Parts: sequence; C-alpha cells; structure tokens
Amino acid sequence: MSCECFRDTKFRGDSLTRIAQIKLILEDYPGQKLTARQLYYQFVARGWLENTERSYKNTTSLITDARYAGLVDWDVIEDRGREPIQPSEWASVDALVAAALRQFRLPRWDGQPHYVELWVEKQALAGVLEPLARAYHATLMVNKGYSSASAMKGAADRIRDAVEAGREPVVIYLGDHDPSGEDMVRDIRDRLTEFLGDTLESVGVALTVDKLALTMAQIQQYNPPPNPAKMSDARAKAYVAKYGRQSWELDALPPNVLQALVRGAFDALIDKKALAKVVTEERKQRARIEAVLSTEAEED
Repeated sequence: MSCECFRDTKFRGDSLTRIAQIKLILEDYPGQKLTARQLYYQFVARGWLENTERSYKNTTSLITDARYAGLVDWDVIEDRGREPIQPSEWASVDALVAAALRQFRLPRWDGQPHYVELWVEKQALAGVLEPLARAYHATLMVNKGYSSASAMKGAADRIRDAVEAGREPVVIYLGDHDPSGEDMVRDIRDRLTEFLGDTLESVGVALTVDKLALTMAQIQQYNPPPNPAKMSDARAKAYVAKYGRQSWELDALPPNVLQALVRGAFDALIDKKALAKVVTEERKQRARIEAVLSTEAEED
C-alpha cells in the first residue's frame, strides 16, 4: 500500500462517499492496476454514475485529489502510455545471472499446431494484458487504432516464420464495439494477407483473426455502459444499420473478465502435452546451469 498525503484537502460529504466507492471497486481487483477510465466505467456499470462527459471529468479529478490527500493508494492507479524508460542495472554479476536464469525460456511455441499473437486496439489495456502475454510466451501487439504499415509488415514477417515452421497463425484481437472497432478485424486480416502474399496458400494454412472482445454477446451479458456511435466515422452507416446508434468501449469490460477471456482463448489453442515437454526441458537446462554456477562458486 502507498497512501501518501501531499495535500491537505477537505472533501464534502458526497465526495467522501465517492472516495469510499473508489476503494470498494479497487478491492475487487487485488494485485491489479486500473486506469482512471477503467475505474470510472466501474462506477457506471454499478449504477453509481451516469455515463456523461461531465461525470467522467468529475470522477477522474476526484481520483487524483483523493490520491494527493492520502485517501487512495498511489500504486493501484496507473497512466498507461506514460511509463518511464529506465536503463537496466544490477547490484552485481550474481544478480544479473540470477535475473537471466529467471527469464530463461525455450521457444514455447515449438511443437504447437498454432502460432498465436494477442492484439489490442488500446494502449490503456496493455498493462492488463502484458502479464498474460508473458505467461503464454506470446507477442502482444498494441495497435493504437488502425495499425501502421510498418507494424503490419513486421507482424507479417513474424507470422511467415511461424507458418514456414508448420504452425497455423491466429491473431486474438481485442477492440471496441464501434464502427472502427468492428472494421479493424477486416483491416488486420486484409493487410496481413497482402504482406504474406502466397505464403499461406503454399503451405496450405489459413490466417485466423478472432475478435475475442468486445462482442455483442458480451455486451448483453455484462451490460457495459453505452456511448453514442461516432457518426462522423466513415463506417458508421453500416454499423448503425446492424447494431443501432450505440457503441461500447473495451475498457468498460471488467479487467478480470477480460483476462479470463484471454486465458480461455489461449488454453483452447495450446497443445498442453507439447508445452509440458518444452517446460520440462527448460527446467532441466536451467538446473544444469545452476549446478555449473554453484560448482564454480564453491571452487572460488
């Protein structure tokens, strides 16, 4: 916990009530960090606030004031996209070796029938998804809307290597349910296919781009707060004809629900026996290195 007070702020009764609600929401996500926007959507989802621009601004401002006043933990809210880039350093060579051993992994997708990447439309959700991508040893791609040509070319190169190694490529995609978010699945599939050329056909596999979230079924199940569809979007007409004038943001889905969906998608695609063999060999090699280092330390 890191509740540090930097400002002596006197809050009114209604603000104190909101701060108590902030703490209740955060208690539902132990060990996780939320953005202020995700926290706000939990207020709306629980019926504590209306989903308006004014409510959003007032709530995020209150979150900041409460943290300055020492009433909300500084470490449970994060501003994704403004993380510092710090140089790596270790207290000693032994510390460096220990860190390297902890990070040592063999190529865990070797022997798998699929090659899977996890893509998300928004930078703000990278912090929620990165631990899962690391756990499954998968590439996490943050699109930030429609992705750039350079990023798509790089992704196609990774996929080509996997296809030529005999694996079927799958992109698990997470994005908003709005005119652009629905169209991005097509855009990703078309542009990757363009860069891959005849690679897929020559090997006899297909590229799968699966929109895992946000889907209409999830909207009906979890009832996230709606927003007006952006009618200035060139894709709005087709979207409205199919779904109506409301849209929904991926951020509004509870983080634990999002993580559970991702775990389920990966688990459905992974050959667990093949993975177990790789992990067993990985542990053997790590133990072998540790034994060598231990012997050298005793000789010194």
